Amino acid sequence: MSGARGAEGARCQAALAVLASLCRARPPPLGLDLETCQSFEPQTPERSPSAANAGPSAGLLAAVVTVGGVALVAVSLFLFWKLRWPPRRSKEPSSPAPAEAPGPPGAMADKLKDPSALGFLEAAVKISHTSPDIPAEVQMSVREHIVRHTRLQRQTTEPASSTRHTSFKRHLPRQMHVSSVDYGQELPPAAEQPTSIGRIKPELYKQKSVDGDEAKPEAAKSCGKINFTLRYDYEAETLIVRILKAFDLPAKDFCGSSDPYVKIYLLPDRKCKQQTRVHRKALNPTFDESFRFPVPYEELADRKLHLSVFDFDRFSRHDMIGEVILDNLFEASDLSRETSVWKDIQYATSESVDLGEIMFSLCYLPTAGRLTLTVIKCRNLKAMDITGYSDPYVKVSLLCDGRRLKKKKTTIKKNTLNPVYNEAIIFDIPPENMDQVSLLISVMDYDRVGHNEIIGVCRVGINAEGLGRDHWNEMLAYPRKPIAHWHSLVEVKKSFKEGNPRL
Repeated sequence: MSGARGAEGARCQAALAVLASLCRARPPPLGLDLETCQSFEPQTPERSPSAANAGPSAGLLAAVVTVGGVALVAVSLFLFWKLRWPPRRSKEPSSPAPAEAPGPPGAMADKLKDPSALGFLEAAVKISHTSPDIPAEVQMSVREHIVRHTRLQRQTTEPASSTRHTSFKRHLPRQMHVSSVDYGQELPPAAEQPTSIGRIKPELYKQKSVDGDEAKPEAAKSCGKINFTLRYDYEAETLIVRILKAFDLPAKDFCGSSDPYVKIYLLPDRKCKQQTRVHRKALNPTFDESFRFPVPYEELADRKLHLSVFDFDRFSRHDMIGEVILDNLFEASDLSRETSVWKDIQYATSESVDLGEIMFSLCYLPTAGRLTLTVIKCRNLKAMDITGYSDPYVKVSLLCDGRRLKKKKTTIKKNTLNPVYNEAIIFDIPPENMDQVSLLISVMDYDRVGHNEIIGVCRVGINAEGLGRDHWNEMLAYPRKPIAHWHSLVEVKKSFKEGNPRL
């Protein structure tokens, strides 16, 4: 029943829709008048007064909100501008105005960056001594800017640090590392920089003072003098040494006297040893004895005369009174005729061993930071093998504060006591570190089986002694010029009294 009603309602709706569409046609079909068609048109609902007024109210509200937002943004921008850029107070020329409050540092920095304002500020600094109107802050800022500008110009002209020095700085002790300077920032006060340069090391001065105290009594203690003559026999190719007498010898026995005798060597040959007779209880003995040393005339320039004065003891070890070393046999004459020589007897407790000499040159290039040591040759080295020769080579160590940073070696020369090398050894050292380093030159004897033996060493550097320090200073005084010298080799124990570095 309900289904039939629904079907009828649907057909009625479809019929009404057909009539409405026919009524909308112009002109309407026959049989339909205007009044009939108006009765079938759907009626549109009327708009209420409240709905009509809702549109203008929403538009007014949107306009109010927009105006308020714009006003809030404008107020915010105005306050930010006021806080960021304070207004300048104009000064009246007739009456002095109070000093301006210092502005933010950023504003002053921006002013200094302007090139046009720099000339005005420099002029202000020049007249700041006579015109009190310029604020002190402006003067200080201009001075800082001028100093920073000068440093920047200096940075553009100075050469950059070489990358070859990186390995050297890496090996330096921490207290000796030299950091790169940043010219764009303010440097801290010099008193606050932790550095060891210029710091006093009491242990070094203590050691030197002890050595000096020990050397004074030795130098002040008189060991007397000795008189001898030299002559060369050209036909027999023999050097004739005649020991005449000694004078004012020290007393070594409890009875206040000595029993002196003299040993004679013609270095570097120590196998050929000769000695005088023993003179009992004499402080001014007269020997008058002659000794012959076969040697070619051409070799005399490389030989040394060594005289050792001893006190004879029958039941104990003989005491050494002193020694005399004549480095140059041609010091007094050409040895063609007998020449008398007087020499002071130097204090010694044991016979000094002649280990030989080494010649090398030093050359430093400050711009490149390169130190070149050229090992030229050695002479009269001590024989370390049973054959009477050695197999020498030279090892050079770069030392800094007692630590070995690098080492380099030359080639090995077989069966010789007078090797010739002519080999260059190069170290990269920055100029600012030249006062902190030194070189240890060691002449070694190569052994195929076992450890290599040290023949002798020498040291050059700002903290070395004697010729080693003078050679180093001469190298620094004449850069880019090779400076060559002969250096005597000494034992390892005598070369470093402050503590031997690791070899």
